[in-house]
Amino acid sequence: MTLTARDLMESDVKTVSPDDDVADVFKRFARYEFSGFPVVDDDEQVVGIITESDLVDLFEPEDETLWIPIGLPPFVDTLSYQVKRPWADLDLGVDMIRNADRAVSDVMSADVATVTPDASVDDVLDLLVGDDPDINRVPVVDDEGRIVGIIARQDVIRAFRDRRLE
Repeated sequence: MTLTARDLMESDVKTVSPDDDVADVFKRFARYEFSGFPVVDDDEQVVGIITESDLVDLFEPEDETLWIPIGLPPFVDTLSYQVKRPWADLDLGVDMIRNADRAVSDVMSADVATVTPDASVDDVLDLLVGDDPDINRVPVVDDEGRIVGIIARQDVIRAFRDRRLE
């Protein structure tokens, strides 16, 4: 018997709306032990995904590159240095207030890898171990794109462990 996405998925999916704000998502991360939530519209169609790293990106400086011109005209070269500011220098309280009411749709990743319930375990594994290291969970959608489940990496590992123990 071959495993499918239906065998691996968790059907009780915690989701957020594109209209929810960042403060609501922070509360959900505190309440549930998930590192990301599918973003679904009013028809339960997956329109994005929001992860902890999406929210962390709100509080990191956008430009950490310092450009230093060297030499004399017309022989001016530019060197770039990566400058990492310590967290202590960032005013997280101000950033939190500034970003708390931002809509999830402004922060989420809209390009979401999904599978259908009949997808093979190999299809799921290809996504989870593929070239995109940010894929830690795969929403399972029906033919209309409505969410019916979600598969996290640990769900796949658990399924293989359980099969070995049978």
